Amino acid sequence: MKQQQLDDLAQEIIANNVCPELATQATQLVMGDGNPNADIVLIGEAPGKNEDLQGKPFVGAAGKFLDEMLRQAGLARSDVYITNIVKYRPPNNRDPLPAEKQEFWPYLLRQLEIIDPKFVITLGRHSGGYFIPDLHISHDHGHPRRVAYHGQEFMVVPLYHPAAALYNGGMRQTLIDDFIATAQLVR
Repeated sequence: MKQQQLDDLAQEIIANNVCPELATQATQLVMGDGNPNADIVLIGEAPGKNEDLQGKPFVGAAGKFLDEMLRQAGLARSDVYITNIVKYRPPNNRDPLPAEKQEFWPYLLRQLEIIDPKFVITLGRHSGGYFIPDLHISHDHGHPRRVAYHGQEFMVVPLYHPAAALYNGGMRQTLIDDFIATAQLVR
């Protein structure tokens, strides 16, 4: 039921020609992946090259680390739902533009409405800042906040992006610890 609603939403994004300049240069729409009945939804900013080719979020190097974080928290990809704000890969992996995030935002909210998770984990300052406008990721990471949008309420936990651990080895344990603490909150 929920998966069908998510598939319909993906078709609606394509039919409504959301971000046509991104769509024309992307291989495909990367809607999301995982369990549509999940208590946890993880949200990144946009697909990268590997995600664009495979049609699934977080399948590159950052995705491998995300899988490790899930494992250490006693979870698997099949226990969570993973998506991004922007559903098409920006050219040359550039950051999504504010207008692109804004265009996809209503569809992300509908995606969350369908899944109805207990917790939303934002990965990185781009997705975190959309839910928590005054976010300072270095200070706020790992701290849950209740956020309301259009009658929907979410418990949002901003985390560093898994890619941060690839560039800065010292971040690995911080990310893992934050993720394990969040998984325990959900339980």
